[in-house]
Amino acid sequence: MEGESYPWLAVPRIGSLVQDILNDPPPGYHLLSKGVLIGEDCIVSSRAEIVGPAVIGPRTEIRVGAYIRENVLVGASCVVGNSTELKNCVLFDFAQAPHFNYVGDSIMGKGSHIGAGVILSNLKSDKSEVRIKDSRGLDLPTGLIKFGSVLGDGVEIGCNSVCYPGTVIGRGTTVYPLTGVRGVIPPFSILKTDGTVIARRKDGNRD
Repeated sequence: MEGESYPWLAVPRIGSLVQDILNDPPPGYHLLSKGVLIGEDCIVSSRAEIVGPAVIGPRTEIRVGAYIRENVLVGASCVVGNSTELKNCVLFDFAQAPHFNYVGDSIMGKGSHIGAGVILSNLKSDKSEVRIKDSRGLDLPTGLIKFGSVLGDGVEIGCNSVCYPGTVIGRGTTVYPLTGVRGVIPPFSILKTDGTVIARRKDGNRD
C-alpha cells in the first residue's frame, strides 16, 4: 500500500493485495476453503459466510451471521459480528465491526470500532464520482465511483451513524451516535450529532 499520495488510492488495490497473500501465505496460515486464508487461532462460526478471495488474521473472531465477500483483508485480533457485511475492505489489527454493520470499499485503522448499526456507505445515490471535501474548501477527486471511508487508528463511531462516501476520519476521533458523517474529520476530535467538532487532547480529554 505504500507509495500512494492519498489513502483512498489503496482501495482499488485491495484485491491484488489479497491475491498476493493467497499466492504466498505467511507462516501459520491455512486455507479454510477455496480462496479463503485464515491465521492461527482464528474463530469462524459455521453460520458465517465467507466468499473469497479473503484473508483473515490470527485470533480474529468471525461471528454468527457475518458475511464477507470478495477482496477482504482482516488483520489480527479483529471482530466481525452478527449481520456485518464486509466487501473490498481492509481491517487493521484489533479493528471491530461487531453488530449490524456494512463496510464497503473502506479501510478501518488499527483498533478502530464501529458501533451497532454503523454503515460505511460506498456509493452515491447518483452513482457519480466520490470526491473528498471539507469545510475549508478542499475538493479532491478520487477517480472512484465506489469508495466508502478511511478510519484512522483508534477511531470510535457511535451506534447507528452513517459515514457517507468519501469520509476520512483522523486517528483518535470519536463520533457521537446517530450522526451523519461526511468529508474530512480532524484527528483527535469529537464529532457531535449536530456536526459540531470539538478538539481533544491525545490523552482522550477535551481541550
